[in-house]
Amino acid sequence: MTNHWADEAAAKIIFEKGEKELYTCASGITPSGTVHIGNFREIISVDLVVRALRDMGKNVRFIYSWDDYDVFRKVPANMPKQDELKNYLRFPITMVPDPWDRDSSYARHHEVDVESQLPHVGIFPEFLYQADRYKSSQYAKGIRRALEKRDVLKSILDKYRDDEHKIQGEWWPVSVFCEKCNKDKTEIEGWDGDWGLSYKCNSCGNAEKLDIKTSKGVKLSWRVDWPMRWEYEKVDFEPAGKDHHSQGGSFDTAKHVCKDVYNWDAPISFRYDFIGTKGLPGKMSSSKGDVIDLSQVLNVYTPELTRYLFAGTRPNTEFTISFDLDVIKIYEDYDKTERIAWKMENAKDDAAYQKEKRIYEFSQVGADGKLTRLEDMISQGMHAPHQIPFRHLCNLIQIADMDIDKALGDLAANDSNLKPQHLISLKAKAKCAKYWIENCAPEDFRFRLKGEVHTEAQKHGGHGEGESFSRLLSDTEKNVIRILRDDVISRIEEFADDKVCSTAIYAAAEKAGVDGKALYCAAYQALIGKEQGPRLAGFVRSINKERLLSILKDY
Repeated sequence: MTNHWADEAAAKIIFEKGEKELYTCASGITPSGTVHIGNFREIISVDLVVRALRDMGKNVRFIYSWDDYDVFRKVPANMPKQDELKNYLRFPITMVPDPWDRDSSYARHHEVDVESQLPHVGIFPEFLYQADRYKSSQYAKGIRRALEKRDVLKSILDKYRDDEHKIQGEWWPVSVFCEKCNKDKTEIEGWDGDWGLSYKCNSCGNAEKLDIKTSKGVKLSWRVDWPMRWEYEKVDFEPAGKDHHSQGGSFDTAKHVCKDVYNWDAPISFRYDFIGTKGLPGKMSSSKGDVIDLSQVLNVYTPELTRYLFAGTRPNTEFTISFDLDVIKIYEDYDKTERIAWKMENAKDDAAYQKEKRIYEFSQVGADGKLTRLEDMISQGMHAPHQIPFRHLCNLIQIADMDIDKALGDLAANDSNLKPQHLISLKAKAKCAKYWIENCAPEDFRFRLKGEVHTEAQKHGGHGEGESFSRLLSDTEKNVIRILRDDVISRIEEFADDKVCSTAIYAAAEKAGVDGKALYCAAYQALIGKEQGPRLAGFVRSINKERLLSILKDY
């Protein structure tokens, strides 16, 4: 056992539910709009607990329910064809057309977006589609049970409400989608005590009596539906957001409904907190209803980094996923965890080592939802990874004019420790770096090497809007560049590391009679048309010598 929260949750499930042949862990959501990264937190939280259980030798069923028989209540602001979608308000989500004309319905579009992405981060749940289950009458017995116990249900729901919000008058635990107009603007008129349920539609006027055993339109209300499915699927574990876990919230009522109506103990649960975002990619705008989904996170963070964000944070802790300069720090943090796990760097003590190792294991994508243990990696012949810092990779890609293959080719030619087996993961990281540079990085981080001496009117060749302009160098600065070129660049291969090169750069500044800051400004203007840039010693050592000399030849 470790002190990782997923292991703690798994141990609690076994302790409270006892030894079982199969443990069922559940998650789910209504595909009423973009399934954003906050929704993903529940999915990966369950996945991590599932992996922990399997690592303890347990058989686990991981189910993910699409609540696609819910009502289409409003049109999200970021959806196309707004006016067309408004025509389907109060329909089941599965009957709303896909405004992108890609999938069979609005609901299916959002489901496919998630289902196609989850394997990239090593998550493989069994998907359950609630519209199919309701329409095939799989829940007929559960619906009848709710009708039989509606007074009990009403009492449970009112227990957590003040007098002003208690249920008034006749109440039914079910709703009906009209057989004719498909809307849920219906009223229950009576139940015959068996399988017959009568309703009338306030939208089209239709009225009829349904057979619960065969009807496709009868659905339990949310606070009854959820615990009914816990019993139906024999769920042992399901987390929920802090809104559901608030006092008197849906989880509190669901526990009582599950036990008092369906005779099943509610699953073990924990509360997960919200996720914020910082530095939206490209032209995204929160005011327009834009939200970040998993695919957009995977544009910037590798699958392992994406898992790391969640594996390294307790679920009940709010955190922010950044797309600004913090991305560099997050990659550095992951690299440190990886070094500690592989014992390339010492942890402060064994407890710290075990913690970082476990976070690293949970961060690996693995296969078929199984935990990738470090011992197994080693036994399979895997070696410690070859790390290239994210910041350095960004510089290399920009030096190569955003050509990833060229950047990696130059890197391989100059790094004898970089083996072919390293290039697969490194290329994935490089794709994220390129996307981040082009869509998220601040303008002063971006650069492009000059091809010749630029005049004042020539742009530096940046990648985004608001590009700055090169300025003419003074005679003093030109002299600095000549000395830097002749004393440092011309013999760049002689410098064993950045420290030695940096010493030579400062010697060039002293020879030119300027301080280091002045030399840096002149060098960056000459090379990239900006006042600042990457650390100069490492920067010039990463660029082909002949290319550098070509840029500086006319000074």
